[in-house]
Amino acid sequence: MSSQASRLISSAGLIVGSALGMAGTFTPVPVRGLLWGLDGIVLVVAATLLTLHHYRKGNDLVAAGFLTYVAGQTLVLATAPMDLAAGAPLFGTGAGLWAAALFMLSAPKVAPLWVRIAGACAASMFLVVAIRLFLGAALTALSQPLPFAAYPFLVATLAGWAWERYREGA
Repeated sequence: MSSQASRLISSAGLIVGSALGMAGTFTPVPVRGLLWGLDGIVLVVAATLLTLHHYRKGNDLVAAGFLTYVAGQTLVLATAPMDLAAGAPLFGTGAGLWAAALFMLSAPKVAPLWVRIAGACAASMFLVVAIRLFLGAALTALSQPLPFAAYPFLVATLAGWAWERYREGA
């Protein structure tokens, strides 16, 4: 795959995946499962390409962050067709990995400061969600205020990384 194709697929994938995920949040079952399923697949592909890109550039912590995001997104993807309450344990594990990934992506000075701040905010919120679920709280992927309030920060972070990747080759 050419560098340009990888750049376009990864940046577009982050945007499309984010849009599908947010749309799924506001749609009824079974459409929600379909949108979240497609969102998860697209984000796994995009984050995998970003893992390889940053590894080749020597940005090991960023590469590890995207790889960890892939692991978390894969667990969350498994819950897409499930009842929200039944998927809570997998979602909690995925949210914990999202938190770890977002902290790793926010630490190095690779992305703009606003992207790193949005990522750290999302990471903090998903960490709280994961801890609460691990302690037995009855949360789902749509519980309010958390994790519901964390999604805009996650989307902002992914959009920022998409812009950075797209801009790199322009």
